[in-house]
Amino acid sequence: MNKLRYFDFGQSRPVMLLIARIALVLLFIIFGFPKMTGFSGTVQYMASVGAPLPMISAIIAVLMEVIAAILIVLGFFTRPLAIIFIFYTLGTAVIGHHYWNMTGDAVMPNMINFYKNVSIAAAFLLLAITGPGSLSLDKR
Repeated sequence: MNKLRYFDFGQSRPVMLLIARIALVLLFIIFGFPKMTGFSGTVQYMASVGAPLPMISAIIAVLMEVIAAILIVLGFFTRPLAIIFIFYTLGTAVIGHHYWNMTGDAVMPNMINFYKNVSIAAAFLLLAITGPGSLSLDKR
């Protein structure tokens, strides 16, 4: 009987899940640290894009993009944080990249970033379903 088989990662599955976790949150960490170190500028930016309660929005951004992202890398509270990241990423798409209200040269880059966020949210959904793997604090 000849069956089509999916690729079995076998022993490398935990390493692949760790690499995926790192790759998934790397963008958040790279852009989160400047938000943290230049916090007053982050609050001003939040106000300029129309984020609700700019100070609270800036705090949430730093917590998610630095603290929660590092926890995802470590694999600590991975599934609940992945669910929270789904809502955070979709929220930032709607608040920060509302291309449907824009005109001219602003439309295309914001449309790209909007759908990038939708794709990232889908990756967090996959992480919530699969879990962090054995190379994580959750599995210790």
